[in-house]
Parts: sequence; structure tokens; C-alpha cells
Amino acid sequence: MIYREYGKTGKKISAVGFGGMRFERPDDFDRSAEMLVHALNKGINYFDTATFYFKGKSEEIFGHARSELVRTGKNFYYSTKSMAKDRESVRIDVEHSLKRMKVDSIDFLHVWCVLTPEDFAARKAAGVIDEFRKVKEEGLAKHISISTHMSGNEIRDLFEHEEFEGVTLGYCATNFPFREAGLKAAIEKNMGAVIMNPLGGGTIVNNPEAFSFIRMNEEQSMVDAALHFLLSNKGITSALVGFSNKQQIDEAVAAVESFKPYTAAESERLKQSIQDDFQSMCTTCGYCNVCPVNIPVWAFMESFNHVLLDGSFKVAERLKWHWALKINELDRCTGCRQCEEVCTQHLPILQRFELIRQNARGK
Repeated sequence: MIYREYGKTGKKISAVGFGGMRFERPDDFDRSAEMLVHALNKGINYFDTATFYFKGKSEEIFGHARSELVRTGKNFYYSTKSMAKDRESVRIDVEHSLKRMKVDSIDFLHVWCVLTPEDFAARKAAGVIDEFRKVKEEGLAKHISISTHMSGNEIRDLFEHEEFEGVTLGYCATNFPFREAGLKAAIEKNMGAVIMNPLGGGTIVNNPEAFSFIRMNEEQSMVDAALHFLLSNKGITSALVGFSNKQQIDEAVAAVESFKPYTAAESERLKQSIQDDFQSMCTTCGYCNVCPVNIPVWAFMESFNHVLLDGSFKVAERLKWHWALKINELDRCTGCRQCEEVCTQHLPILQRFELIRQNARGK
């Protein structure tokens, strides 16, 4: 296992982390806890959960596993997250997390699911950020980080005037342009940088033919290729993988063990290849962010990628849960086609807008 420094905290965490929201049987605490023990024995020492995962059961599984993890004699760290909107809710969430996970102090506590700059500003105005830091001062948390779905530029701008010890953000081989600036800013500030959805939420692994171009050689599995792409960036601390079974843990650990860093030139060639070979899919490069009525075109096009991959047409669901958007945002579209004019993939954006609308109307 590879271990990397988490920013300036003095902690070293595994290059692959355990994401606690994919348990196959969350009601079976013994079975689920066994997965954490198996992961630690394989070298994974960073375990991430959140207050709402499985309605709190994920944190309870962490608590159930804790005594066995301690018994191994190995160092490990618990990370959890709160999306509290006011001071009181921060306290409630922290108290619940401490109790469920059976710890006196949370190793890494995240301001969770920050979707927009306005969202962060509202929480700050409500005293949420100050309360997180007060929790740390009281010893109830050791480190304060942020978990965000904002764009790379928005993340970069936030870090110009806000201090966090680390960040958890979505970044993978299929959408890296969207948050490149934010990741770079975190690295420049020597923050811990943990990647969520490194396998594209399963999209990469479940569509090997569509994403075969991310493999650098025939020996690489899709899991290998996705994780090697990330680990070649020395500034990335860890990639969080949501595990459903022990086999998936073994596959991720094997990917780290087989890792050989790409050269800077190889990484750049791969990035260019990814953008060139994406063909009819959105790369989230962000060039379409020119809409005069502020429609987040990239979010709609990224969501439409999943229609192209599996035909499921769950665009509304992805917009709601991944981007916090509603389809009626498209009602503002004037048809000016400025987004199409600058699209590097030359996508038929307005045509896809209409397909999304038609599907929403049940046509």
C-alpha cells in the first residue's frame, strides 16, 4: 500500500480510502464490519462515512467495527461529514457521529456537500463554519476539511480566502477538466486532497468498451487504469472507493500495488486522449459556461452522458442528486446556441435539451 501525507496534518493515509456508502447489506453489522477489518488488514487506513449514509447506519457500522480495528494494532482514521445549515445542527450531528462511531474525537470532520458559493456563504453567515472550528478547538474533531461539488474555479476562489486542512471532491478520468483548477489550488496550498467517485460512480468499470481508451496497456484492468490515472498526480492524497464486498477491496488494493507512476508527458497524453476519444460525450471542460441566462449547460450534458452509456434516461435523478438541479432550469433557454459554438466536442446541445424535456414530459 502507498501512504501519502494529508496536507499539513502530519497524518499519512492510504492511497485508496474506504467509502462507507456502498455496503451490500447495511443491516448486517457483523458482515459490514468485517469489510472494514479486511480493508485495514490489506493496508487501507482511511475510512470515510457521513451522517446520512444509510440513515446513520454507516456510522454505526464504523462504531461496530472499531474494537476489532483497534485490536489489529494498526493506525486508522475515521472521516465523517455534516451538511448542517446552522450552529445547533452542527452540534447535533457531531454528537450523533461520536456516539455512532464510538469515538471521543473525529479524525477528519467535513463541511459536507457544498454545492455552490452561495451555499457556502449561507452556511458561513449562519455560523456553521465557526462552529466546525470550535468543535476542533474543543477536541471533538482533529481536522476540519470540506467536501464539495462546486466547479474547479469556484473551489479555487473559495480557497483564496477560506482555510481548510483538506478537501474531498469529485475528480476522475472522465470528468477531470471540470475540477482541475480546484484540485490544483488545494495542492498549491498543501491541503489533503481526497477524491470521491474515482471510478465515475461505477460508470468507468461498468462500461469497459466505452472507456477502454483510459488504459495505458493491456495488462491494466479498468479499476487499475482509473486509479493509476489519479495516483500519478502526487498531489492527490487518496481515492475513495465505495466497497460492496471484499473482492472489490482486493481489486482496489491490487491496483495500488501494481501502480507505476506515469511520467508528466504520459499523463498529459492520456488527458488529451481522453478528451479526443470522448467523441459524442461531454468531458465537462466548462467551455460552455457562457450561457447568457446562466443555465449550467455542462451539468445537463454530463448527465446526458449516462443516457448514451446505458440508455436509462435517469437524467432528472442525476441532476437532482449529483448537481442539485431541476430540469425546469432549461425553461430559460433562449436558443441562442452560444454554448454549441464553443463546445470542444461539437455536441448538439439544444437537441439534447429537447430530448431531456421530452423525457421529463413522458413523451
